[in-house]
Amino acid sequence: MNDTRAPEATATAAWAALLSSFAQAGYVRAEPPILQPAEPFLDLSGEGIRRSLYLTSDPGGEELCLRPDLTIPVARDYLAAHPDGEPAGFCYLGPVFRYRGGKPSEFLQAGVESFGRSDRAAADAEMLALACEATAAAGVTDIDIRTGDVALFIALIDALKLYPVWRRRLIKDFNRKVSLAQDIERLTLAAAPAHNEYEGVLAALAGSDRNAALALVTDLMTIAGTTNVGGRSVAEIADRFLEQSTLKGGALPRDALQTINRFLAIAGTPEAASRQLRALAADASLDIDAAIDQFDSRTALMKARGIALDAVRFSTAFGRGVDYYTGFEFELHRKGNGDDPLVAGGRYDGLLTRLGAAAPIPAVGFSIWVEALAGLRHQIAARIPGTVS
Repeated sequence: MNDTRAPEATATAAWAALLSSFAQAGYVRAEPPILQPAEPFLDLSGEGIRRSLYLTSDPGGEELCLRPDLTIPVARDYLAAHPDGEPAGFCYLGPVFRYRGGKPSEFLQAGVESFGRSDRAAADAEMLALACEATAAAGVTDIDIRTGDVALFIALIDALKLYPVWRRRLIKDFNRKVSLAQDIERLTLAAAPAHNEYEGVLAALAGSDRNAALALVTDLMTIAGTTNVGGRSVAEIADRFLEQSTLKGGALPRDALQTINRFLAIAGTPEAASRQLRALAADASLDIDAAIDQFDSRTALMKARGIALDAVRFSTAFGRGVDYYTGFEFELHRKGNGDDPLVAGGRYDGLLTRLGAAAPIPAVGFSIWVEALAGLRHQIAARIPGTVS
């Protein structure tokens, strides 16, 4: 007999068995507090999450928020218990809170996070395999797997030996397609900015890195007896001067721009993409072999876990819009279901240091959109007599 309750009413029960399977695989149930410090989300999350936060403050003035996602809260709790970065894994199921227009602002999120594993390729492959198990548990088997790798883009930019300001900006904007496209367009323009009153500062910063720019601007502002100008901090002013100084030096060489555009056009199955990446590296004399080797190792481990590689689409331009991702990224979609993912995740090795860790700690995980999967499970069950949703 079909269970005709609404998906929302059956979601927790539907995923209890899945959480149990995650626990059997070594992932401990995590239940971080709903009320969280707002600063990590404001500083580290993508623009979409920052715009959707529900903010408040305590009597002491600390800014707080209802957790909009569970990755950062789980990471904070892990770091508090494991400051030395020993391996540990967690699973979770609980409410999160975001403004979503006409949709409910409170909804369930499930997921898995893995910390401290040095075998990055194996951990990446395991996350994707567990994500596929989540969709299978909902009876959804017609899945498109979309993947990308921020580490490959970072390796490319490093190999091109760009000015530091452009390196920082392009990597920061990688997940923000419009911003990245705008940056590349600006890189193509050869015209230097017009003369301005800070010409001497710009000349002094020519060829500098960010630390040197910050030191110079700090000294100048100390002499001037101020800590900000027009609401901008010293770091923001230094970044702006450094950007203008770099632009004044002219556009990047045409061959570098062509290489970036050729890289961003690579797409296909992981194996086909690997061949294209190696061809690009050879043609442009780029030292990115280590990043491609890691990519190939992950592909082999994905295959070993039973993931059909012909169902996996890789794109060098793929990004999820989350600022703290540093490597492998993925989304699982039901075929023909547009751009809304059912499961999404990736590698974020830099997040723990930004949360206070003394040294980098490897980390990878994914989130399950319980609401969407529970709805599909309910639809599938309704079409199959005798199925319980």
